[in-house]
Amino acid sequence: MSVAIETLDGLKRRVTLNIDPAAINAEVKKRLIKVAKSVRMDGFRPGKAPMSVVTQRHGHEVHSEVFGKALQDAFFTAVEAAQVRVAGYPDFAQAEGGDGHVFTANFETFPDIVPGDMGQIKVTRPQVTISATDVERTLEVLRKQRLSYQTADRAAQDTDRVHVDYHGTIDGQPFTGGEAKDFPVVLGEGRTLADFENALLGMSAGESKTFDVAFPSDYFAQELAAKTATFTVTAKSVHEAHLPEMDVEFAQALGVEGGMEKLREEIAANLTREIDRRSHARVKEQVMNGLLEVTPFEVPSTLIAQESDEMLQKAREDMKQRGMREQDITLTAEHFAAQAKRRVSLGLLLGEIAKLNNIKADAERVRARIDDFAKSYEDPAEVVKWYYADPKRLGEVESLALEDTLVDWVLARAQVTDEVLSAEQLMGNTQ
Repeated sequence: MSVAIETLDGLKRRVTLNIDPAAINAEVKKRLIKVAKSVRMDGFRPGKAPMSVVTQRHGHEVHSEVFGKALQDAFFTAVEAAQVRVAGYPDFAQAEGGDGHVFTANFETFPDIVPGDMGQIKVTRPQVTISATDVERTLEVLRKQRLSYQTADRAAQDTDRVHVDYHGTIDGQPFTGGEAKDFPVVLGEGRTLADFENALLGMSAGESKTFDVAFPSDYFAQELAAKTATFTVTAKSVHEAHLPEMDVEFAQALGVEGGMEKLREEIAANLTREIDRRSHARVKEQVMNGLLEVTPFEVPSTLIAQESDEMLQKAREDMKQRGMREQDITLTAEHFAAQAKRRVSLGLLLGEIAKLNNIKADAERVRARIDDFAKSYEDPAEVVKWYYADPKRLGEVESLALEDTLVDWVLARAQVTDEVLSAEQLMGNTQ
């Protein structure tokens, strides 16, 4: 066997493989003899079937296995001899005019990455301090999440919930979605059209009213867009909103013993963790973007395709678990191509930086990551044990810890500007 490697465009390469037919035939014969000694075939005792029958029955399968292995072995011998780092899988094809024994394997190599100047990367780092106002704002959100409604013996006001029966027509004809019984509308919430909501203000239980509603031109139901409907509405009941008192019972309802003071402490701690997480995510995103900007390199298309396929499969499984039918899922790998390219690019670049600078995630940082994950669980110690009990789970945390270490390494060399933000600004602007 002899080999030749060609350099094509970019990272693409081609290796020519000359397979020795005599060696293939000898190995096939050797394997068939072994098969004949143990194979069970109708009409023959075990191991007594004629070689011609064994060859007829199993020859094609054995030949395919032997030839496939020979191609693989020849390919890896060639690339190892040439000290080529293969990215993805080779694409084998029979060469023209090779008498059936000359093959080519097209493949891609990993790029040679030279990290750019870290000093050119600009990062704005959020500086946020949790205030008492932030805690009270969060308390109000928690109160509104536990809002209750009580029957009100009066006319409907803003923030009330009104239950109505309604019937609508357009040009005297009923339309899809134009009728409902005991339909709840929270006034001022904006979940129904403003004309409809405003008409309910001042209505009392048992009262009926007829009014027009103009559908906007960009209404989601195109058959109703820019049309005017006439609604006849009967108010069934009016309910006023009641927020829970901020007392011991309220804290207990949120799973906190120790009253409102303890609840405020826990809210402050949770807000601090969330602020830290979002600040870190914002800084990390800027670092990753900066690394890609200062270090352009070609990315193997085979690795992008593999990553896209994996992302597609995960997305499809997630959608099926959420109840979607297989035939209704129209996603393709192309939907994930851009994101896949970014992931692969960052993986290659971060790996090269870590190797060149001997950067590793130390055990303390890994443990800190795990402790942070465990804080939100009832029994943190059990969560810690769960991570350390499985090498795969631990490996995932080690990868995250290594990324954190790399981010710190880049920040020490980048242009970093601190920016004072309120908690509300950071929470509102960071996804």
